[in-house]
Amino acid sequence: MDPSVLRPAIESLIFSSEFPLKIESIRDILEESDKKRIEGVLEELHREYQNPDHGFELVRVAEGYQFRTKSRYAEWIRRLRRTRAPRLSRSSMEVLAIIAYKQPIMRAEIEAIRGVDSVSVIRTLLERRLIRILGRKDVPGRPMVYGTTREFLQFFGLKNLSDLPTLREIEELHSEEPSPVNPQK
Repeated sequence: MDPSVLRPAIESLIFSSEFPLKIESIRDILEESDKKRIEGVLEELHREYQNPDHGFELVRVAEGYQFRTKSRYAEWIRRLRRTRAPRLSRSSMEVLAIIAYKQPIMRAEIEAIRGVDSVSVIRTLLERRLIRILGRKDVPGRPMVYGTTREFLQFFGLKNLSDLPTLREIEELHSEEPSPVNPQK
């Protein structure tokens, strides 16, 4: 593909895509066999959009590339949308964390960790496409096993599951939090 066409074509594909676009998808769509050329263009675009003159940037997320608004402009975007970002309940976050760290995992294993029924939370996470059914376990009853999705990575701004914080990092965050104020003083 002509270099003068390759760069704007890649930029327009990423801009138009609703989801992070993988290099393989770009190659297929543009019928470009040279992966290095595509990677070079992506690096150029990444550097260009780091410039403070731009309101958005090219980020690698969920094993693909996506344009995202720079965080310093988030307030104006919130005003534009006038809607709140989707929130997850504490129970949804618990189940999602268990699945993210233990996948593939069965519902019974999730419930054993939490100590409570989790069927409705799992159903909600499936509806929001943050988790998916990976298949069935080869044990009596053939229970379903669950795992996270690309939407999960996108929702939390992760490139892949290895970007999840480790237990040590989580403990360090909790140790840095100030202790609650004693209201009886």
